[in-house]
Amino acid sequence: MSIFGNSIFGNKATHAVTDPAAAPAAAEPEGTNTVRKSDAEWRQELTPEEYYVLRQAGTERPFTGEYWDTHTAGVYQCRACGTELFTSNEKFDSHCGWPSFWAPLAEGTVRYIHDRTLGMDRIEVRCATCDSHLGHVFEGEGYPTPTDQRYCINSVSLKLVPRENAQVSTEETQG
Repeated sequence: MSIFGNSIFGNKATHAVTDPAAAPAAAEPEGTNTVRKSDAEWRQELTPEEYYVLRQAGTERPFTGEYWDTHTAGVYQCRACGTELFTSNEKFDSHCGWPSFWAPLAEGTVRYIHDRTLGMDRIEVRCATCDSHLGHVFEGEGYPTPTDQRYCINSVSLKLVPRENAQVSTEETQG
């Protein structure tokens, strides 16, 4: 099912989250690896630009980020918590000025929020592990990709681990 179907627009969480740390903690399923840190801890660990984008849902200027035009094979991790989010296999040249992917690495690695800020109607993409803002996902723009979706992600939200440095899971080596 498309992320633009009832699974996103029809759910009850249809507001932009401006300060996830201020929201009450919900009960989490056992085995969930959720990263929770105070605002002070995030400010200490992240650069001012990283904090602005990851924790305050900011956006870096187009064509300025580290990965917008990178073609290195590897895995893109969340810069805040290290969760693997995207791979170079799903990265494509959208010429929009930000890294673009046609799908996340696996279902459940990102979460979606209906974002109505700035007078726009968009789907925000956040890291499912630490709730950091990554960017937005758009659909129906006509890119020749398997999903017709463009995950427009801020470079500062990501850390690329080149393929030769990445650990290969046993599932990948057997398949």
